Amino acid sequence: MGEMAKKIVSVDVDELLTLLNEAYGEEWLAYYQYLVGAYVAQGQMKSAVVEEFKEHAKEELEHADMLAERIIQLGGTPLLSPDEWEKHAKCKYEAPTKPYTPTLVAQNLASERCAVKRYKDLCDFCHGKDYETFRIAEHILKEELAHEQEMEDFLTDLDVLNK
Repeated sequence: MGEMAKKIVSVDVDELLTLLNEAYGEEWLAYYQYLVGAYVAQGQMKSAVVEEFKEHAKEELEHADMLAERIIQLGGTPLLSPDEWEKHAKCKYEAPTKPYTPTLVAQNLASERCAVKRYKDLCDFCHGKDYETFRIAEHILKEELAHEQEMEDFLTDLDVLNK
């Protein structure tokens, strides 16, 4: 991190790196959950759900990339293995053992709600103290809120189909 960058960051960098690495692991797990869900999905609205899952997977991978870059800028090292992702993540991966679209969507909705909390907390932690991390967390939060809404909309649509 550059000299001026160090001067304008007024948070505990070690604590921030811990939070960013937790989020980084969660993004990889979310990527995988969406991707595998897209592969195994069965049932109503399968085509639409698969398309949305693939789009979300792409965005989760972009989030992981943004977080890794910030971790490195702050002098840290991103978590290096999937075992570490799982160990440090607060938002957990849920295997698609029941590959039916309503179940998969509900699993991803729960994950998105956890992610919303993660990025709200990161924004709160960095607000006025680390402008770059705040900007990144705010950007990701906006996308996670959209993901949550899309999963809620799918559940509503699936519910209407089943009435």
